[in-house]
Amino acid sequence: MGLQEVEYGARSRDVSASDKFQKPKEDVGEVNIDDEVSHKDYSVEDLFASTEVPTWWEQITIRGLLASAVLGVLFSIITLKLNLTTGVIPSLNISAGLLGFFLIKSYTQVLSRLNISHVRFTRQENTVIQTCVVACYGLAFSGGFGTYLTALDSKTYNLVNDGNSSGPDSTSDIKNPNLSWIIAFMFSVGFLGLLAVVPLRKIMIIDYKLTYPSGTATAVLINSFHTPHGYKEAMKQIYCMGKFFFFSFFFSMFKWFFSGYDASCGFDSFPSLGLKAYSNKFYFDFSMTYVGAGMICPHLVNISLLLGGILSYGIMWPLIEKKAGDWYPADVGGTNLRGLYGYKVFVSIAIILGDGLYNFLKISSISLWSLHKSRGKQLPVTQNNAMEEESRDEQRRKTMFMKERIPFKVAAACYLVLAVVSTIVIPHLFSPVKWYYVFISYMVAPVLGFCNAYGCGLTDWSLASTYGKLGLFIFSAWAGSHGGVLVGLVSCGVMMVIVSCSADLMQDFKTGYLTLSSPRSMFASQVIGTFMGCIIAPLTYWLFWNAFDIGNPKGEYKAPYAVIYRGMATIGVQGFGALPKHCLQLCYGFFILAVLVNILREQMVATWAGYGRWACYIPIPMAMAIPFYIGPYFAIDMFVGTMIVYLWQKINIKKAKLLIPAVASGLICGDGIWTLISAILALAKRHAPICMYFLPSNIVNSLNLPSY
Repeated sequence: MGLQEVEYGARSRDVSASDKFQKPKEDVGEVNIDDEVSHKDYSVEDLFASTEVPTWWEQITIRGLLASAVLGVLFSIITLKLNLTTGVIPSLNISAGLLGFFLIKSYTQVLSRLNISHVRFTRQENTVIQTCVVACYGLAFSGGFGTYLTALDSKTYNLVNDGNSSGPDSTSDIKNPNLSWIIAFMFSVGFLGLLAVVPLRKIMIIDYKLTYPSGTATAVLINSFHTPHGYKEAMKQIYCMGKFFFFSFFFSMFKWFFSGYDASCGFDSFPSLGLKAYSNKFYFDFSMTYVGAGMICPHLVNISLLLGGILSYGIMWPLIEKKAGDWYPADVGGTNLRGLYGYKVFVSIAIILGDGLYNFLKISSISLWSLHKSRGKQLPVTQNNAMEEESRDEQRRKTMFMKERIPFKVAAACYLVLAVVSTIVIPHLFSPVKWYYVFISYMVAPVLGFCNAYGCGLTDWSLASTYGKLGLFIFSAWAGSHGGVLVGLVSCGVMMVIVSCSADLMQDFKTGYLTLSSPRSMFASQVIGTFMGCIIAPLTYWLFWNAFDIGNPKGEYKAPYAVIYRGMATIGVQGFGALPKHCLQLCYGFFILAVLVNILREQMVATWAGYGRWACYIPIPMAMAIPFYIGPYFAIDMFVGTMIVYLWQKINIKKAKLLIPAVASGLICGDGIWTLISAILALAKRHAPICMYFLPSNIVNSLNLPSY
């Protein structure tokens, strides 16, 4: 639904770049079509010709909504865990479709064995469940629980200002989490993105024939599930996912017994590469979530993460640390922006902004140029000629897609009403935010939503976080020292939710178009899923907030992008005056380097004959930025995941393409369920009975510990 901060694909939830990391193109390999069938002769809709398409209200079922709610909770937990630990969130769309199929199919099989009549499970119902789940857990990313909302709290304020109330921003820019105002904020902004671009669905899907790779891959997978051959393959995936789900769950439970009272206890702090490497955050922490994420993310993302960790914690920070007393005061606190911490935060910001700005300009240019070309090409083509050139599948899909319209006047009126309500509510939730800040955001948002949805359809890259950062800088600078940090962060959230939802909606319309799902059922499932997300995401975040030490830079849930977003807002208000010596020069250098690396990749692909194949080895700056701040420990886990995929593909590529998404989903979901249980145990003040801790042997000898 986003590396979230890295979003992989359109659902990517933040590395503004989050968006480019999810590459669903590999997921298409899961599609189960007999090899003997020629792709030209193959007709998907012929397989379903004898199956009547249910009406739009029949596609939305009670059992489907219950399954969506269960999966929405599960995926919200997973998304929030990733968001609050590393910000690296892979696409979970395929997992949502697979688990939705598993739940309903299991339910219908049980009813069949009990000789109880039931409604047939259709691909349209499967699509509605997947759409509802993605809309629900999408708010766990775009809702800012690991970014702009957490950046508002006093803990992040103290990290940025080292507890100094006269720091670069003031205490008036603090808004500590509270369940009531978070839910109110989600309801205020969550639905507007759905209405901003819904009247443009015909232009996007039919007139311009945008591909939306994530939506297409999901549709092909769902279509295959409901064919005889695809059903067999789906059951293989489900069986495999179940095995690794239980393995991940019980292994996470086993690790918990050794985690004690402190974040430095247990397998999560295992110095697997030695104590010296551990002190620089180089270790494998046995996290099945990160291993699973590494299996889903492209190889280049995982390698870029590891390379960023080596460059920063392996080379740069140890060298700068030796300059203590010269480049920065030796006695500053560990989270003071005038110390080494400032280099980590602002160099990461520079790389993120450089990569984000380049991709913003690139995708915008591609979108405008493609839009211009499409207009020119469409004029001479008559409707009759167009219909003659279309396949039977396309004709049937277009007929169904245009059968049930969502009137423009209704969408515009609803958007206007919700915008007025939100313009009234948000200033009451955040007193420094004036009504005209919100009003201007809502006037600009539909244009930005269209740009993001169009660019996403062409490239599968959602730039939601980039648009959010753009709003952050503009509004924080506009508001200035009078609550400018808070205004910038809230405006970032308003922009980010709307723009992200716009791209997600069009992705789902594409999925519905290819599965003959009604546009009304798709829109209704988005609304229902968003409604669920407005409640489930805040409740899940509140569980994490009360159970764990969110925002502690030495703990598990560091919320790294909260500090980065607040740092950006501080720059927007105060400029670069708080940076330590030579930090600004390093920021300029890495900003330019991020742009040049992207240009180099594009030039190698476009113009340098014979060198284009090497472009896939050029690292992704946005992915490299994350370990600059939080360290490379999670990158090692993800690299293990990518090595498993690489070796598996070498041994049996056909089996690997089929089962890798299932294995990765099982690892991520199993660990996610245990995270929920461990949060409940933490709320009940139940701690692990053992603390496994590692010390140098010479220190242990001096302690004269008793032998057992």
